[in-house]
Amino acid sequence: MAAEAPATREAPWPVALMSEKVAGWIDRLGQVWVEGEVTQWQVRGGHVYGKLRDLTQDATVSFTVWRSVAQRLTAEFKQGDRVIALVKPNFWVKGGSLTMQVFDLAHVGLGELLERLERLRRQLQSEGLFDEGRKQRLPFLPGRIGLVTGRDSDAEKDVVRNATLRWPGVQFKIHYAAVQGDRAAAEVTAGIRALDADAEVDVIIVARGGGDFQNLLPFSDEAVVRAAAEASTPIVSAIGHEADRPLLDEVADLRASTPTDAAKRVVPDVGEELAGIDQARSRMSGRLSQLFSHETDRIAQLRQRPVLASPDRIVDDRAEELVRWVARGSELADRAIVDRASALAETRARLTALSPQATLERGYAIVQLPTGDVLRDPAEAPEGTALRVSVVGGKLGATSTGPEA
Repeated sequence: MAAEAPATREAPWPVALMSEKVAGWIDRLGQVWVEGEVTQWQVRGGHVYGKLRDLTQDATVSFTVWRSVAQRLTAEFKQGDRVIALVKPNFWVKGGSLTMQVFDLAHVGLGELLERLERLRRQLQSEGLFDEGRKQRLPFLPGRIGLVTGRDSDAEKDVVRNATLRWPGVQFKIHYAAVQGDRAAAEVTAGIRALDADAEVDVIIVARGGGDFQNLLPFSDEAVVRAAAEASTPIVSAIGHEADRPLLDEVADLRASTPTDAAKRVVPDVGEELAGIDQARSRMSGRLSQLFSHETDRIAQLRQRPVLASPDRIVDDRAEELVRWVARGSELADRAIVDRASALAETRARLTALSPQATLERGYAIVQLPTGDVLRDPAEAPEGTALRVSVVGGKLGATSTGPEA
């Protein structure tokens, strides 16, 4: 009865009693199916000791698969597998620890994983994260390459070796991350964000050396995909696979089939670039030589022209022409003067013949009235009219005696 009494400060329970009560409470929970990711799988003496992690929350429990159950399992299991397990909580009184005793264990069906992945794919696609228009162009020659990959991995070696062979001066900033298992998604996400925040990094490669479908699931994690979509630095996905396409491939600015392919597509080949420069130089040199040759020939042709071969010839030719024109001008001028003199003489002769003086010289006289008008009719000079008579020798006055009958 004392054991059933509530524990108080004055009458506390023994540790064993409390442990037994906890064990009893936990034992009444019974068996339950749970889903999670295997983060630890160790076999000792035929028994399996491991840990199971929640797929979305930070929650982990230990589990035990006794030899009798492990021998009945038909599938192979390892760290990183997503599983469903029939477990019963078991509190170990002596050690004070809680573990899950596994009675059945199976991989999560591939169809279910694919369905979840397809739902996430459709959601991200509807948000426009896969649109080609939002993808960035890679720089021609990145000054520094950011690399998210596993420590001492083949992927790291392939990228660094091939990039260095292609362009010896290339520099890297490497962020090591788990590339499978429960920590992979969070660490890859952190690596992308850290390298994107580095102003010296011009492009980011996320590399892994291939793997099966389940091992590649972290690269379809929503946090990883959104971190890549939000990055202002171009992202290259180099997961090293062909058949499977994690969602990172869809949102990345460039998908490379392997880490080696990523190095070749991100860094130009120095030999090819030098060869291209040599070809360009050769084409420019040939074009300039052709241009110079053409211009030299054209100048030679111009120099062979008479005006350039004998520059004074044009002056001589023009001088002779000028002399001819001067002579011709003088001749025409003399002829024009003679013609004008002859015409003037003729005009003078006509004027002389028609002038009043000539008439007077022939014995005629001009009679003028006092008004100065020439007398043409005798009636204009009645008797007594004063007249002025002009003769060749001069003028004289007269008085009219009137018209004669």
